[in-house]
Formats: sequence, C-alpha cells, structure tokens
Amino acid sequence: MTPAELSRTVLRSVRGAVEEQELSVPVPARIVVEPPPRPGCGDYASNVALQLAGPAGRPAREVAEILRKRLAGSAGIARVEIAGPGFLNFTLGDGALIALVRDVLAQGDGYGVTGAGTGTGQSPDGVGDAPGDVSGGASEGAFDGVFNGVFEGGFGPVAGSSAAASPAGGAREAVVDEALGRIDAAAGLGGRRDGGRPALMPVPYGLDALTARLGSDEARWVLLRPAAHDPVRVPERPVQRESNPRFRVQYACARARALVRNAGELGFVSEPGDVGRPAAGDGVPADARPASRPSARHAAAAPVPSRSLHALQTLLATYPSVIDAAARLRAPDRVVRHLEATADAFFRWHDDFPPLPVGEQKPLAVHRARLALAEASGTVLANGLRLLGISAPAHL
Repeated sequence: MTPAELSRTVLRSVRGAVEEQELSVPVPARIVVEPPPRPGCGDYASNVALQLAGPAGRPAREVAEILRKRLAGSAGIARVEIAGPGFLNFTLGDGALIALVRDVLAQGDGYGVTGAGTGTGQSPDGVGDAPGDVSGGASEGAFDGVFNGVFEGGFGPVAGSSAAASPAGGAREAVVDEALGRIDAAAGLGGRRDGGRPALMPVPYGLDALTARLGSDEARWVLLRPAAHDPVRVPERPVQRESNPRFRVQYACARARALVRNAGELGFVSEPGDVGRPAAGDGVPADARPASRPSARHAAAAPVPSRSLHALQTLLATYPSVIDAAARLRAPDRVVRHLEATADAFFRWHDDFPPLPVGEQKPLAVHRARLALAEASGTVLANGLRLLGISAPAHL
C-alpha cells in the first residue's frame, strides 16, 4: 500500500463516518499521511482527527477512535493506533514491501507519473488502473512529454526551450522553469502553471557558462538543489566522488543497474519477495534478526525490523507524493532532496542486505527479492533524475 492508497483509504473512512452520521464535518478534499517523526510509531501517521475535531465539536482522540474502528482490518493495514492528542499511526501488512516493489517495476518509467497527482498511475475516472497501464491518464507518447528532451546519453537544453537560450543571469530561472514543466506533467497538471515560478535568488552566470565550467548535469544540479530563497553555491569544478550529492545519486542509479547486469551473468533475475535478514550491522544482533517484516503473531516479541530497509521502503513509496508536492509548491528542490535521501538509504540497505551471492553461495529466493528491490530503487532514482533533466547513467 502506497501513501496515496492509504490516504484514499482514510478518506473513505471519513466519508463513511459522515454518511452514517458518526461525524458531522465537511469531508476534506485530501488527507495527508506521512512517515512518523520517530521510529516505533508505525509506518505512516496522519493528523486528520485533529483537523476534524474542531468542526466536529468533539475531542480529537474521540474522532480518532471513530476512524480507527473503521480502518481496523482494512486491506493492507495490519494495525491502527492512536498516539498523543489524536494522531493515527498505521502499520502496514506483511506484503506491503512486496506490493510496492511489484508496483514500481510494473510501472517502470511511469512510476510517479499520474493522471491527477495521485501517485498511482490511475486517471480520475479509474481508467488505466491496471499496473503499468497509464492509458487513461496520458495519451500515447505522454512520457515523452514528461521527459521532454531527456535521454540517457546526456541532457542538454531542449531545443526551443528557455534553457536553450538563457541570458546571462537567467540560468537558474531557465532550468527551474524547465524542471517544473516536467514535474507539472508528471503530477498531472497538464501544463497548467497556476502557481507560476517562485521568486529565485539570481546567479551571475548564464547557463552556457555554467555548463562549460561544470558540465550539463552538475550545472543543473547546483541550480535546482537550493530552495528558491537560498543562494546557489557554484563549485570551482565538478567532483566525481561520493561527497558530491549529484554524483552519489547517479552512482546509486548506476549501481542498481549494474546489480541487475551482474545477476544476469550469474544466471538469475529479480523476483519481488521476502528480502530476508540483514547480513550485518543495523543495531540488531545477527542471530536475532527477523525477516523484513515479522508476522503480526510474532510482532510483539520480534526485534525492530531493519532501519535501513524501512527507510528505503518509505522513500520509494513516497516518491509520487513528493512529485505532487513539488508541483503544488513550485519547488523542484524537493525532488532533489528526495533523490539524495533515496540514494543514501539505498547504499545503507545495500550494505545490510547484499543483493548478490557471496563466494560460492548459490543464488537464492532472497537474492532475487533483494535484486527486485534494488531494481525498483534504480527505477525511482532514474525517474527523478529525468524529471530534473539530469542523466540517469547505466554505467559510471
């Protein structure tokens, strides 16, 4: 279950409570679910009960209990708990990771591209709701429009775009405009630019000069990475090492693709499934590590699941909602930061859950499952890089 699906499930519970007169409130247009602020609070959390408490004229925890009863037992949700003044904390079912990986791999380049900003590849009228089927939300060739001018061999300015002929000092505006055009299309805004472009702190360089100095990818990254109100810090030269966030993201993307190639040479392919136990580290003794998610029957006694696995799962699942937020808030830097976090989480998970057999070990089902998660990670990283107009290398 993705955050968008969970949000719709919670929204249905609110609508049901209103229809059956358990609550007397206006039904909100959307409900936000987010990763909780600290570990041990489930997979996602929502403050919807606190938002509805005022209009309902009831305590927030009372509203939360009404919704909790309606949500308990919903498909994909293992547990719903009330925390603090009325937050709802959700723990997803055992198959959540497997379903997420299948969804990402099925949609491929279309993961994060929506008909209405839902993050599911589903159009408003429900057409095209099969995995990977986006026919209802986009016409043939729509992905080419989303990734306008973007190809894996290199990402120069799109012919005829503002970035292709940016004047000196207008480099940031040109690159942000171009990225927002792709992000708007991915979020289903259909080219509508109601929010305009945010006021940006200027840079004293034209795009041609920056590209000549840094290369196309680095130039675009340094222009897109800061928030609109922050200054752009231009390095003297591009640094091809892990201290450079752009290089780290591209390296993670290339590493994920290399794993798929290496697995093919070993004679196996990816298959979503249980990724097993961490190999080492992560704060849990090796002889006490559970599978990726303990069953509900053993949840109380089992150690906390791997933090690296949970972090990567959350970042992959929330990628579509980040695209939606970047479009609404006119903030392509949100995509940049999400890609950086995803790359860092991928490397931590990769160290804890090696996708390839070691030494004389034969490929097992757990290796196929880990390879599928690595492949899904590479898909998300590549999709995000393309939206920014930056290359998603297969080799680095």
